[in-house]
Amino acid sequence: MPDLLTALRDFNPWWTGPLRLVYKERDVYPELRNALPSRFMLSLTGLRRTGKTTLLRKLVQDALEEGLNPLQVVYFSFDEFRAVELRTLLAAIEEVTGRPMGRGRSLILLDEIQKVEGWEAQLKVLYDRLSPEVKFVLSGSESLFIRRGTHEFLAGRLLEFPVHPLSFPEYLRFRGIPAQPFRVREPKIARALTTFARTMGFPELVDVPDRLTVRKYLQESIVEKVLFRDLPGLLRVRNLPVLDSLLRVLSEEPGQIVEVNRLAAELGISRNTLALYLAYLEKAFLVRKLYNYAAGRRKVERKLKKYYPAVPSVDLAFGGDELSRARTLEWLVVTQLRAEYFWRDPSQHEVDIVIPGKPPIPVEVKSGKVEVRGLLAFMRKFRVREGYVVSSEVEETRRTEGGTIHVVPAHRFLLDPPTPKG
Repeated sequence: MPDLLTALRDFNPWWTGPLRLVYKERDVYPELRNALPSRFMLSLTGLRRTGKTTLLRKLVQDALEEGLNPLQVVYFSFDEFRAVELRTLLAAIEEVTGRPMGRGRSLILLDEIQKVEGWEAQLKVLYDRLSPEVKFVLSGSESLFIRRGTHEFLAGRLLEFPVHPLSFPEYLRFRGIPAQPFRVREPKIARALTTFARTMGFPELVDVPDRLTVRKYLQESIVEKVLFRDLPGLLRVRNLPVLDSLLRVLSEEPGQIVEVNRLAAELGISRNTLALYLAYLEKAFLVRKLYNYAAGRRKVERKLKKYYPAVPSVDLAFGGDELSRARTLEWLVVTQLRAEYFWRDPSQHEVDIVIPGKPPIPVEVKSGKVEVRGLLAFMRKFRVREGYVVSSEVEETRRTEGGTIHVVPAHRFLLDPPTPKG
């Protein structure tokens, strides 16, 4: 491991030369830039390899172009420096740059800060002493507040910006495929949806076409690093093989309703341990949990819940059979909408996604035959007049006594999803 001063020089090449950065526009970046003048610390959180470090380097580039002294723009990653205290880091920055911290405006970018034990309390002290001259921007590959009891340290001092995998419009920009004029370009956009699903939304996979490379990248760069390196360093995970098996179960069948007692028995663990492991995977951004929708949008833990993996089985995404296509399309729409709710009633009527609002918007995903029984049941129960079916290719409008159902091809739906009211 290099010493601290050497690492600082390596992390900050703009101190001695130009910054070389290949950047493609991300939807979150304008929001981040707009918040930069605020009094708050800013943080980027999200799964590994979703582009957080590139966004930090884009902040560096903009700061330099706006005339900030390069020695007052500092990036540091704690990925290999978990034992370094923040005050020690700041002292090293002052030593190597020859500039006292807090005299003049500085931008300090701290990557993977959640790796440092007790970072919250340390940063609170520095923020209270150095703000507003020093602007801190943080990032983390897991929730920055994954440990219990940490949020209160930075209450009122931190704004958090989630960095998600690429959206479909972002993917088209990365590929250089214009979305307009839409009708002219629609066949190419429709074909791009299949290749987009195979990237799982990771920027580095945009130009990677083969299954074996995708599988190796996802397993080694994301899943294994989070499961066997990141989480054990942050939490007391006693049985890593079981955690790995749990994630595999969820990855091979996205959207399954988890029956806790049955799954716990299959994995040979207690119900409480299973609940804890599911929470760990959620906080590490490896799974998304959907609640069964109810009036008032209550999130009731005892009700049915669905889980979708951030990284589904590669065999599903590359599979040519109908079941693989159906599961991949459902997973894609759920994750692109960042869904929080599904709906299922005691009569087994079901809707894949419910977008909360007044009224709520029910969305069913069908890669084959268009089935609307669950949608109509939801629309009757909640007095909703419109619903959506996201299809692989069918486009039509169905008007029934229960209301209007819009059947929309997935590539069009993901470019212009319905916006809830209220």
